Amino acid sequence: MTVTQLVRGDAEHSPGNAVAAHSEAQRRSQDRWAAQESRRQSTHLVVSAELVGEHRRVALERGRVACRQRIVEHLDPRHYSVYSYSKPSSREKRHHFLWRFWTKVPGLGGLCIFDRSWYGRLLVERVECFATVEQWTRAYDEIVGFERSMVMEGVILVKFWVQVSPDEQLKRFESRRDDRLRSWKLTDEDWRNRDKSDLYAEAADDMFERTDHDLAPWDLVSGEHKKWARVTILETLNQRVEEGLDRWDKMNTPH
Repeated sequence: MTVTQLVRGDAEHSPGNAVAAHSEAQRRSQDRWAAQESRRQSTHLVVSAELVGEHRRVALERGRVACRQRIVEHLDPRHYSVYSYSKPSSREKRHHFLWRFWTKVPGLGGLCIFDRSWYGRLLVERVECFATVEQWTRAYDEIVGFERSMVMEGVILVKFWVQVSPDEQLKRFESRRDDRLRSWKLTDEDWRNRDKSDLYAEAADDMFERTDHDLAPWDLVSGEHKKWARVTILETLNQRVEEGLDRWDKMNTPH
């Protein structure tokens, strides 16, 4: 699976070419999106309550801002945390690169979202040469081992990658650049990273191939249509949590 493949088809949500058809299809698509998001959020509340009641825990990796809001907006804030990571501090650099993430793994009945995570070692640190070849090459096995140990201890780990096409990304960048209320979301680094898109795509493909495993598979989602991507993420998250609960029950059933 490569980052350029659309693993969640959304052609059925595309409106027609005629103006009238476009307007009607858009209205219907909006109605369908709202109804489906409401259903997925209701299911998410039930699943989250089950997590708290059974003292299970979930770690969600690489959530986009709008997606994070949809995931947590109706949840009890006592039971979830959101962690955003930038470059490691001088103190964090004194330790193994996974050290700063260990203490943030949620406790029983909790949920946390990692906005950027240990996968920075395989992406930005690899592409920008912040890690040596030996370091990021070794990190594949270290990350899989880290994730497997978490899952074996009862963590349900869900990993998302939201992919947009270069044209759609440019459209969004330009929209933010021209909007004074949203321009803060766009940085010089975002533009520089576009120039290295091929290197990041290659790094991401290697990451998927080497870190997709049975206890924590990757879920790739097309982000061309933001609202439908949110529905897909909620739907997939509910499914992964249910699978995790079932797996834990089987692992702890006496033979």
